[in-house]
Amino acid sequence: MREKLSLSSARRIALAAQGFADPRPTGAITRRHLQRVLDRIGLFQIDSVSAVVRAHYMPLYARLGPYPMALLDDAMQTRKRLLFEYWAHEASLLPLETFPLLRWRMARAEDGMYGGLAKFGRANRPYIEEIFGQVVDRGPIAASDIEGSKGAGGWWGWSREKHAFEWLFWAGRITTHSRRGFERLYDLPERVLPAAIYNSPVPAAADAHRELLRISARAHGVATGICLRDYFRLSPADMKGRLEELVEMGELIPVRVEGWDRQAYLHADARIPRKVHARALLAPFDPLVFERTRAEQLFDFRYRIEIYTPAEKRQYGYYVLPFLLGERIVARIDLKADRPAGILRVHAAYSEPCAPPDTAAELYEELKQMRDWLGLERIEVTPAGDLGPALSDIVGRSSALTPPLTKA
Repeated sequence: MREKLSLSSARRIALAAQGFADPRPTGAITRRHLQRVLDRIGLFQIDSVSAVVRAHYMPLYARLGPYPMALLDDAMQTRKRLLFEYWAHEASLLPLETFPLLRWRMARAEDGMYGGLAKFGRANRPYIEEIFGQVVDRGPIAASDIEGSKGAGGWWGWSREKHAFEWLFWAGRITTHSRRGFERLYDLPERVLPAAIYNSPVPAAADAHRELLRISARAHGVATGICLRDYFRLSPADMKGRLEELVEMGELIPVRVEGWDRQAYLHADARIPRKVHARALLAPFDPLVFERTRAEQLFDFRYRIEIYTPAEKRQYGYYVLPFLLGERIVARIDLKADRPAGILRVHAAYSEPCAPPDTAAELYEELKQMRDWLGLERIEVTPAGDLGPALSDIVGRSSALTPPLTKA
């Protein structure tokens, strides 16, 4: 039995578990590649911010390189569906097979588990049923199709209609059929999901929690109990006894990781590659870094998103992407896709203490790839941050060597 892991081994295990130890495909990227990533990481977190690209598109890009976004769009559509949408780590796209494992959460939501939204549900049940009737009769339907005035503050400034739709979504009585832009179109799950999935047996809550921990453990490779719980936002009560059962079954191995002050668990099938040669820009909501304490423990990388921080108080910028190079996170950049101007804008770039001398050059190569993937024309760098001037110089030299386009 393995008793202790070095921190470098833990990093390689974690990177391999998340798919970063494999080379990017050189040919056409297909559903088979999408499925392989999904089998590893178990979810794509959703976020509304589109400073670069919506967050759920980024994990595939970080692991596979440039892929057609229509591949993921098709996987979210009813006829070709591989994914459904629900609350996991946060709002997430999940494999269809995970749906039965979250029915316990839907049942608890309907019983009033979730704070302000549950309070709304208790006070407005007849109105919620009225909205549900609208979905039955008119779905797929968006909240904006029937909502009146927006709320004044309150729960995210939501309208009364939006509150009702979200309550029904939490309770699993409606689900996302598709999206119009970024807006959900809701319908009944029995009309959206394959019958085999919707009608599959509902496991007992304890069995579902154990299976969710299995998915989490496979996606982590090695992790503390807190990290394993956080992946699907399980409560301590939901976890009670489950890890011990997985250890008893031989699926998890208790280990000590150098520098960690908590018990860690190694997945029995985890790979420990001798070397990882990754290069990727990561979304703030990538599973590799969305648990910030784990990112700090694994990579000595303190990471906080500053979207809601006033501009004058931000340390690094509005939408900051970590840059993974080799086995370390070596830099971070404040990035913006200026689509009207056709420019990928780097507002600032900062190196980490572990950054090798070629960090700026490697980052530029990754930015060029992202520029092309997003259909933009050029990169512009503001020489802010300690890495900004070097990156700006590289971009400037490259632009000088590129002949101007001539019109036919």
